[in-house]
Amino acid sequence: MAKDMSYEAVMARNAEIMKKAVGIDYSEFEYGTIAFDYERMMRETGYSLQEIERIQQETGVGNTPVYELRNLTKLARKFAPKGKGARIFVKDEAANPSGSFKARRAATSCYHAKKLGYKGVIAATSGNYGAAVASQAAMRGLKCIVVQETFDSKGIGQPEIIEKARKCEAYGAEVVQLTVGPELFYTFLVLLEETGYFNASLYTPFGIAGVETLGYELAVEFREKEGRAPDVVVVTNAGGGNLTGTARGLIKAGATDTQVVGASVDLSGLHMASDIHFNRKSFTTGHTGFGVPFATWPDRSDVPRSAARPLRYLDRYVTVNQGSVFYMTELLAQLEGLERGPAGNTSLAAAFKLAQELDEDQIIVVQETEYTGAGKHIQPQLTFAKENGIRVEIGDPADEVPGESIILPKDPSYVKIKELDLNRMRRSYIRNCIQSTDVKKVTQEDIDFLVEDTKSSEEFVKSVLDEFGVEY
Repeated sequence: MAKDMSYEAVMARNAEIMKKAVGIDYSEFEYGTIAFDYERMMRETGYSLQEIERIQQETGVGNTPVYELRNLTKLARKFAPKGKGARIFVKDEAANPSGSFKARRAATSCYHAKKLGYKGVIAATSGNYGAAVASQAAMRGLKCIVVQETFDSKGIGQPEIIEKARKCEAYGAEVVQLTVGPELFYTFLVLLEETGYFNASLYTPFGIAGVETLGYELAVEFREKEGRAPDVVVVTNAGGGNLTGTARGLIKAGATDTQVVGASVDLSGLHMASDIHFNRKSFTTGHTGFGVPFATWPDRSDVPRSAARPLRYLDRYVTVNQGSVFYMTELLAQLEGLERGPAGNTSLAAAFKLAQELDEDQIIVVQETEYTGAGKHIQPQLTFAKENGIRVEIGDPADEVPGESIILPKDPSYVKIKELDLNRMRRSYIRNCIQSTDVKKVTQEDIDFLVEDTKSSEEFVKSVLDEFGVEY
């Protein structure tokens, strides 16, 4: 009898398909009503840091250079109070084989897939991760399929996503391009079931553990060069894996005093699953449309329990506008001679402003760059925005309205950040936990888990539980 491939039937088999495609029984780590043993999941299904370093070295991943951005530091000090203006550094992850830090995640996932005997890997991503998986799969002799959300209902695709499809195909991957909507996850599940390939998800313990080497390298490199770990590390935040892995690596290196700041492009008001809004944004990742929902409910991802849990590690979370990121991209190229893509320049825009709050002898690090190319470049992005009715102006970025305008700062003093309320996000996360489990009473184990997962206190967690009428 033929298997039922209807949308409802495939979605109902989600857990079964995922178990076969990842090789993890997530139920082994669950206890209490809400809680699960996150650290045990990372420990038992991941690799040691030393093993991951060896795995990544086999395919030329990691040990990327660090540059001091002396000219941008001088510029920041012009607009900072006297004695302020921290030294700005950047870790050049564009030096990885596929041009981004995501090679670290892909290296671990593809190695693990090969080790377990899978013939191929599949990744659902419209971003740099697809190219990273395709590149690492080619090095490991694995087949690769990348599923992309590429077009709106009119068949119009974003230039950056289309370019990434070409990059994936250049590495020998098959690219399946879809319109925006629920068909992405359905198609992903169908392909996993039909091929028996490994789910090279962004959110498995293997993928997150792969990024730990980045944070670890930062702490070690700065201790060697500057005699201490960085004071602040700024991480572009989308699904949370970059921030989670980097923070875990810093902790493993003993850099527990380093402040971890997340940065996203402010796309508030735009819905990421909206056909109308899809082409009215100029950033495909590193924006609030991913950063906020995934922080407040990590388990919305393509695995039952996401290993990317940014609220566990965030000290601050700030946003910048689209125009400031484009502006900072130009400054990086023209003042420092580094032409890089928009993802890393999101955190660079934030770091430029944050540096002005810090003392001159302090160190702030932008922990990644990404490659740039035809579709990721400023000009095609702004041209595409204009074609979709977006006004592009020079002025005050505070006046920018996502989906309606892109405002480039009139001078560097207009590069600003907006602080997001972490306690509000923690409350949203706890609310989502309650609603997803329909829980009426929680155990002490659940409370301890929520304290860890929100980097808060028992008092805070209990106050939120009281607000929603949950007993403990």
